[in-house]
Amino acid sequence: MKQTAVEWLKKELEAYGSSSHLNLDWETFDELIKQAKEMEKQQIIDAWEDGHDSFSTRNAEQYYNETYGKQ
Repeated sequence: MKQTAVEWLKKELEAYGSSSHLNLDWETFDELIKQAKEMEKQQIIDAWEDGHDSFSTRNAEQYYNETYGKQ
């Protein structure tokens, strides 16, 4: 089973400390969040493509941008 973006982020954060304290700077934290968001985006696109046939009028990237790109 593939790892979700949240599961990946949890594992990465655990590498920087314990359950009560993290030892990382904001730049590293922001980079991990950015990577997790990219992973989540790709997972959403992959799920869209798995669930739609080739005759769909919208592609996965367009779906993601319309649904989540307005943040």
